[in-house]
Amino acid sequence: MNCTPDDVLHFWFEEIEPKSWWLKDASFDATITERFAALLNQAKQGELHHWRTTPRGRLAEIIVLDQFSRNIYRDQPDAFTADSMALALAQEAVAAGADSELKPTQVPFLYMPYMHSESAYIHEIALVLFSREAAIGNLEFEQRHKKIIDQFGRYPHRNKILGRQSTPEEEAFLALPGSSF
Repeated sequence: MNCTPDDVLHFWFEEIEPKSWWLKDASFDATITERFAALLNQAKQGELHHWRTTPRGRLAEIIVLDQFSRNIYRDQPDAFTADSMALALAQEAVAAGADSELKPTQVPFLYMPYMHSESAYIHEIALVLFSREAAIGNLEFEQRHKKIIDQFGRYPHRNKILGRQSTPEEEAFLALPGSSF
């Protein structure tokens, strides 16, 4: 596959409507699978390391690992297998100041692996990041995610997919409208 960071960023920020980022849509998932499944496999193997030489390349690799994986493996355990790698890459990107070199519409996706983490410690950092001007529009979502992690230590809506037993408290939470993302 001969895909470039610009191909990923063009698709994510120009070809599709922003509402597609948040909707469960089998057709959209199929498009991402067809176009980017091989690229996701390359990213999971560390084969896109050369993308990390620029902020845009770092962001593109993170989108592949953090976002495309959720579309390609919707409702499957593999949707989350690249999360640790995406978080490590996001941490490196933030440490390198890559977020200051991206467009404001792009910055939240650099931070998204923090929000997807099931670590309370990581969510403390996420609150700081999403409080920055470029990502402030997503701060409320981070606060909602952090509240769930603080309460349960994990995302209960992942339990069934990951084969984890839900506690009675988690089951009561999952019965509430809007409890899962």
